[in-house]
This record gives sequence, C-alpha cells and structure tokens, in this order.
Amino acid sequence: MLALLCNNITHAQNTDIDWLRSINSHRTASRDGIMIGVTNSAYVVSSALPLAQLIYGYAKNEKKSIRDGLQTIEGLAVNTILTFGLKYAVDRPRPYATYTGLNPYLHDTDPSFPSGHTSFAFSTATTLSLEYGKWYVVVPAYLWAGTVGFSRMYLGMHYPSDVLAGAVVGAGSSWLSYKAQSWLDKRFNKKEKQHSPVSN
Repeated sequence: MLALLCNNITHAQNTDIDWLRSINSHRTASRDGIMIGVTNSAYVVSSALPLAQLIYGYAKNEKKSIRDGLQTIEGLAVNTILTFGLKYAVDRPRPYATYTGLNPYLHDTDPSFPSGHTSFAFSTATTLSLEYGKWYVVVPAYLWAGTVGFSRMYLGMHYPSDVLAGAVVGAGSSWLSYKAQSWLDKRFNKKEKQHSPVSN
C-alpha cells in the first residue's frame, strides 16, 4: 500500500514538472514582455480595484460601491492569510531550485506552493463576479485570472499544481468572505427591523 502511494506521488510530481517544462520551453523574446506584464498585473489590479470602488462610492455617496470595496478588501485579506500561511507551512521549493532545464525570468526565494499571483488574480476575479454578476464582467475577469496563472508557468516560476492551488485558494477566499458578509448583513438587517419603532 505504501509503495503504491509513493508511486502515485512520484508519478504526479513527474507530470507536474513535465507540464511545466513543456510550457516554459515555449518562451520567446516577443512573448516575454506580454507575459511579464500579465504576471505583474495581478497585484496591481488586486490593489487598484477596492481603491477605485471606495473612491467612486464616497465621491458619489453610493453605498453599494463602498460596500463592494470593503468586501473586496475582506476577500483579499482572507486570501493573503491563506496563501502565505500555506506557502510557509508547505515550504515547497521553487521548481528551478529542484529541477534543471527550466528558464525562469526571476529567481525568487520564497516558497512555491501555492502561487500568490494566481491566488490574488482569482480572488479579484471571483469578487468581481459575485459583486456584479454580468457575463461581460465574469468572462473577462476569469480570462485575465487564468492568463495570470498561465504566465506563472510560462515564466518558469511555478508548477501547474501551484497555479491550480492558487486558483482554488483565491476563488475560495473571496467566495467564503462574500457569503459570510451576506449572512452578517442579513442578521444585521433583521435585528435592525426588530428594534425599529412600528410606524402607524
């Protein structure tokens, strides 16, 4: 049984690095600029979104935009705790620190699992989808997040499993935060109605 488990783990690791090598081997100078821009957009967009929502909300005195901005921050906060908690708990080395034949564009020293860029992109995309819910928001948001994830492999920074885990953590963080806030809002509104004076 133990031998079978070890064999399955080894096979999964081999598949992980084989896929990464296949994606990373297609790096070209013409694509690098685009992919680096995409990968760097993860933290920029994730930071700019709640700021824009709050500025717009306060400028227009629009409660929904203010609430959305705060909700976005909550989702990102949960994502930050889970992502970096997992990174240092699992402490997986970057793929280029373990395997040869890779061409990373940087040599980061922090742990590899899960991908932080991917988790922040999917956290932002999920928050946008939950807050606005229109296809013309949902589709571009997830296309962008998916491209961020792909860029992390293309640039040789993460295993496919790092990216998959980042997507799950990011999307899950925002979904849980959104649902928790919705539940709290309902409880608050219910209590407010119970304590409000009955008008004749």
